[in-house]
Amino acid sequence: MIGALFSLAKPALHALDAETAHQMTIRGLSLMPAAPAPKDDPRLGIDVFGRHFPNPVGLAAGFDKQCEVPDQLLSLGFGFVELGGVVPKPQEGNPRPRVFRLPQDEAVINRFGLNSDGLEAARQRLSRRLGRPGVVGVNIGVNKDSADRIADYVTCIQTLCGLVDFLTINVSSPNTPGLRDLQGEAFLDDLLARSIEARNAADEGRKKTTILLKIAPDISLDTLDAIVATTLKRGIDGLTVSNTTIARPETLKERSLAKETGGLSGKPLFVPSTKILAETYLRVERRIPLIGVGGVDSADAAWAKIRAGASLVQLYSAMVYKGPGLIGDIKRGLSLKLEQERTSLAHATGRDAQDIAQGRF
Repeated sequence: MIGALFSLAKPALHALDAETAHQMTIRGLSLMPAAPAPKDDPRLGIDVFGRHFPNPVGLAAGFDKQCEVPDQLLSLGFGFVELGGVVPKPQEGNPRPRVFRLPQDEAVINRFGLNSDGLEAARQRLSRRLGRPGVVGVNIGVNKDSADRIADYVTCIQTLCGLVDFLTINVSSPNTPGLRDLQGEAFLDDLLARSIEARNAADEGRKKTTILLKIAPDISLDTLDAIVATTLKRGIDGLTVSNTTIARPETLKERSLAKETGGLSGKPLFVPSTKILAETYLRVERRIPLIGVGGVDSADAAWAKIRAGASLVQLYSAMVYKGPGLIGDIKRGLSLKLEQERTSLAHATGRDAQDIAQGRF
């Protein structure tokens, strides 16, 4: 039903500029009742970060930036949703137009610049859903004009702990000047130490909020070595691999649109993000779980992320082209993979990481 409705609505939505179409989609979801999610194949259930996920297919950050429709999104069949990015003070982000569809490439370029209603608005919206089922997290960032960027992350953690299941520290968006510099070893060490300290203090006496770190796909392997070492040393619970890319592959067909600045997501991101995922898995050696993001547009793509080392996967851009019916398609495809190969998600996780890191998918 949902897939059929999207097929009818897609021409009208794609006739609009991408940001207006997205705003209309959020508005439409807000008018839907938050119905229970459809029952999943039990084989798709997985325990990660001390929580049970009914299936491993999640929504990536950036779709519900203002934390408006988490329950409606869960009702579409996602195993978990990540909201945001949220920053402490409201900010407009970059001037429009700031998001572009590349239909021939099944890709998107965005340079939103962490446009946000701010932390207090997010806190109020999330407070209203306390006690409801479903795994929900928030991606957190910094204000563009912040004089103390670590303090911005700490403030978000202090405010949101207890309201969500996980928080993702975003140091890898290409659209906030200087943000990716926070992936440097010395700064990252201080950031992660203070973030864990803030989480532990905020969650004292209750179940700990999971803290994740989201990294870029464009980093060198030496940088990845340092990030993994710092992440493990500071007790971060997991890594999300990866954010959008600033690279522009020669294979892109939409050459004119490819000149737009911003982060590239969608199908062209699949190979580089999956290779860096596999490289990350080989370095963490199962000590912490990974979430695989970038170019997930089919069951085969999700399965490759799992084989590369992801315990969970996320998608967003593919829904622009394939609609919410994609969620069920991926879950059915994963169930078939498990049946055909007589395996489980846990056993499949990372089994081909060595090959995928070398580009052998």
